[in-house]
Amino acid sequence: MESPENTPPEEEVQIGFWQLLKSTMAAFIGVQSNANRERDFKHGKMSHFIWMGLLFGLLFVLTLIGVVQLVLHFTGN
Repeated sequence: MESPENTPPEEEVQIGFWQLLKSTMAAFIGVQSNANRERDFKHGKMSHFIWMGLLFGLLFVLTLIGVVQLVLHFTGN
């Protein structure tokens, strides 16, 4: 059993990269669970979520552009 001295205070607990990535992906498509959302607001940094959201938005737009270019290429236009 861990003593209270060995556990970090709640304010110092931070979200890891993979949790940040999973939370951003889930929120991006609208399937974020309430428990994860509360964890993100409690322990996450807003700037990290903003940067990850901007990155996902950029990747989404670039993917759409790539798919459209691929379709146009194969249709001969």
